[in-house]
Amino acid sequence: MRIISLLAGGTEIVCALGAGAELVARSHECDNPSWVKKLPGVTHPAFNTDVSSREIDAEVNRRIKAQEPLYIIDREKIDRLQPDLLITQAHCEVCAVTPGDVKKSGCAVTGTKILALQAGTLEGIFQDITDIAAAIEKPQTGRQLVAAMRTRLSEIHSAVKPKQRPTLVVLEWTEPVFAMGNWGPELVEFANGELLLAHKGEHSRAISWDLVRQADPEYLIVAPCGFDLARAKREITVLEKYPGFHELKAVRQGKLIFADGNLYFNRSGMTVIETAEILADILHGANLHKKTESFAKHF
Repeated sequence: MRIISLLAGGTEIVCALGAGAELVARSHECDNPSWVKKLPGVTHPAFNTDVSSREIDAEVNRRIKAQEPLYIIDREKIDRLQPDLLITQAHCEVCAVTPGDVKKSGCAVTGTKILALQAGTLEGIFQDITDIAAAIEKPQTGRQLVAAMRTRLSEIHSAVKPKQRPTLVVLEWTEPVFAMGNWGPELVEFANGELLLAHKGEHSRAISWDLVRQADPEYLIVAPCGFDLARAKREITVLEKYPGFHELKAVRQGKLIFADGNLYFNRSGMTVIETAEILADILHGANLHKKTESFAKHF
């Protein structure tokens, strides 16, 4: 089977199911496992993303209102590769290519199965794994993979359950401020934290900075969507402009953490388990993830 994945989480799942050799192309965001970066890329952003978070948000909103694309799809390359399966996502029109984007691009996908992942919760991610496994004729492998992930999440929770639950706020964008949503609150529960300003299973949403000040959490984790750790750390200049930032309990006590949102906190793939480990390490010093310091740094 010839597979093209236009979603980083989808690429992770295909590889975890043992079908990585069947991938013939990927999106510009697919980077895990690292060898997939050698595959041809068939998408790229439609605008410059190396600007401020405020400018990115403004341009995304402008393009959505004007019905302009957020991503450029290499239609000719996809047509030449003739995939049997094309993996997209339907959960969010901003974070990755959707089936509608593929249709608008004019790809000649007759005979190609288009699978749109729809994860907004952990159960949704498990269902996406099951659906991909069925599409590539590995249903038993899919069931085993989901069972192993459930077991690991239970192990993480058991390791930290006896500890006191600290309060935290997780930001998925800084200008404007967006609080964590989707499957994130569930991961915090497994890591035995008390997440504030979040709604399980709902899209990440814009909130006022005053709500963060009022919540005054013990931990403040900043993991902007699509930003790696180095890019996330640059958001300190944005946060420092907000009134009362330096008076927050988390900031005063050295519990402001910048994290890799792109690979972990915002990705609906195999790294959700590692995200739960990283959260447990941050909140409880659990030492469950051997490379937590590589992906989450105290500021």
